[in-house]
Amino acid sequence: MEKYNIEPYEDRDESRDFRKEEAYLRAKKKVDAIVGFYWHLAVYVVVNIFLIILIGVNSGEGFTGFGPYATAVFWGIGLVFHFLGVFGANFLFGKSWENKKIEEYMEKERQHWE
Repeated sequence: MEKYNIEPYEDRDESRDFRKEEAYLRAKKKVDAIVGFYWHLAVYVVVNIFLIILIGVNSGEGFTGFGPYATAVFWGIGLVFHFLGVFGANFLFGKSWENKKIEEYMEKERQHWE
């Protein structure tokens, strides 16, 4: 049996920069996560509308009580965690929001003292 030759490629370009490829892969992963969240949200809405109607019509209590909405509530908790995993905790109250609020309050102070 012949031994394998493990030599580097002859036409290997040492100056090649892989940062663009890595950035593309990170961006693709992020987009895939966002698409996955939106599919999760769409399935959540469709299935829970179906379940709420089905349970509400067929139960003796109708649409009152916790029964028809239990699945939506507990699945909704999971959906919130999926949202936080995809968009991050700073989605609603990030740095840009903080800066806008600071500017808003500073403007109110300026108007108050003028």
